[in-house]
Amino acid sequence: MSEQQLYFRQLLSGRDVGTENQIARQMMNFIYLIGDRTTGEAVVIDPAYDPQGIINILEEDEMNLTGVLATHYHPDHVGGDMMGFSISGITDLLNLVSVPIHVQNEEAELVDKVTGVGHDNLITHSSGDKITVGSIEIELIHTPGHTPGSQCFLVQDRLVAGDTLFLDGCGRTDLPGGDPRQMYESLTTRLAKVPDTATLFPGHLYSPKPSQSMGETREHNYVFAPSSAEQWMAMFGG
Repeated sequence: MSEQQLYFRQLLSGRDVGTENQIARQMMNFIYLIGDRTTGEAVVIDPAYDPQGIINILEEDEMNLTGVLATHYHPDHVGGDMMGFSISGITDLLNLVSVPIHVQNEEAELVDKVTGVGHDNLITHSSGDKITVGSIEIELIHTPGHTPGSQCFLVQDRLVAGDTLFLDGCGRTDLPGGDPRQMYESLTTRLAKVPDTATLFPGHLYSPKPSQSMGETREHNYVFAPSSAEQWMAMFGG
């Protein structure tokens, strides 16, 4: 499969979509579009803040939305109420286009509770499941720690990591559903299959760069400094 066949876009909330939304500008979420240029099919990862704007970008690129992938249930990724604000997300998106929403089994109840999207619109998965968009294959990797059903997406040489892993640091484990020991396992075991040559695409712009190699991340990100679970818990276990 040629690199040119893969459709991949990284959008920044407050800049590319949701430009008039104060929370979108403050949170600096990344939204991802992945698809097959040959068939024109695409999915969106974490379509918060501006569903219509996301669809407009897809239409400008002559791509057709066929599904949603949710990294986790937090409203800045899927919509819902946060910090006294109501954030648009997957529920509003489904009013524009009827597509399935792919979540990990452990996250389905939480996504439904936060968004009210309804279980009929959710397709639940286990770690290692794969979905295809045209002929583009995306592997779903269950990475609990930030939330019980957090998931990352591996497509060719790219890892879309949501709030599991940033270029510097990782997702918080002190929020409801967080678990520092599970986060350690996710970073060191569940993501061990991702090669150093792969590019990490995080869920927020928390660093000067929007992406970097997994090798550079493992070398310089302080969350990989502990050499054991005990050291990790001493540093990050709270």
